[in-house]
Order: sequence, then structure tokens, then C-alpha cells
Amino acid sequence: MATARHSSQCLRDHFLLAMPSLDEGIFAHSVTYVCEHGEAGAMGLVINRPLDLDLDEIFDHLEIETSRDFSDIPVMAGGPVQTDHGFILHRPGPDAWDATLQVTKELLLTTSQDILRAIAAGEGPAEYLVALGYAGWSAGQLEEEITRNSWLTLPADPAIIFHTPPEQRLQAAAGRLGIDMNLISSEAGHA
Repeated sequence: MATARHSSQCLRDHFLLAMPSLDEGIFAHSVTYVCEHGEAGAMGLVINRPLDLDLDEIFDHLEIETSRDFSDIPVMAGGPVQTDHGFILHRPGPDAWDATLQVTKELLLTTSQDILRAIAAGEGPAEYLVALGYAGWSAGQLEEEITRNSWLTLPADPAIIFHTPPEQRLQAAAGRLGIDMNLISSEAGHA
């Protein structure tokens, strides 16, 4: 069972589950996928905060022609930083994209519009999550928040990202730890 980690341990490819003490804003009841974590800080995407926006609307805004209806694919509020920029978390696809960070062998993060054009044409990766904005932490900030019991951590599960409805992702991730988030108190205790 994984919970708080020492600062020397990399949290890339982990979920951060917001503890009840994070009760305001975008991080309240959130699941964040950590895409990058190192000495300079951390970066991730909130994966369970759908905006009132779907992928069709993004394509319309960018004037990208589509091969089908994408109105059933919600766009996530990925975090409070650069909310006007798109971030696509996805499985490897048939092509390489202009601006891609390889998070793991199975998950990549792309910020260039070429992947959106490929998705719209039916030629992109089979599994993807689109978010506007990201969550960022400066050096040591995430480790400090974990020490203050703001987050539970656990290894990420792509099935939760790609196959679980957004409103069920927090409980599904917590369930992997054997935890019901509804039963956790917002009061932290320290021995």
C-alpha cells in the first residue's frame, strides 16, 4: 500500500488523491495523474474534473475538421496553470507528435495540435484524455503537501484514466488502496 513518499522517491506515473483537507477549488475531491516529478518540481493533470466543454467544441474552436461526432468526449480541467493550453494524455499511437513527453512506455503527454488533427481524422491514438491546463508544483512543494497529509499517492492505473467515468475515478483509485474516500475525516492527526 502506497501513501506518503519520501522526497527522494519519484511520483511520476502515480495518482495523487486529494484528502478531504483539500476542500476548495479544482483540487477538492480530485485525482491528479503525475506526468513529471523531479528536483525542479512536479507537473500533472487532474483527470476527474470535466469542464462544461466537449472535444467537438475544441475542434470547432480550432477549426479542425472531424471524421465523426466527438460531443461525447468531455474535456477535463487539468489544473489551474495555463488553462488556455491543451494537454493530451494518451497511449502510444501510430505516429509521433511534435511536442510529446514520454511519461512511461504506455503513456505519453502531447501538447501540439498535430495530435488533435489526427484524433479528429480518426488516425490518432485509440485511448486519450484531453485537458485544458495543468497542475504544477515548484521544487519541494508537492513533497511538503504530502507531508501535511494533503494527498494520498499510489501507482497510476491507465484503466482508471481511460475506462472509468470521470465521476468514478476518485473512488476507483481509492479502492485500489482499500479506502472509501467518503469515510476519511478532514482532520489530520500526527503521532
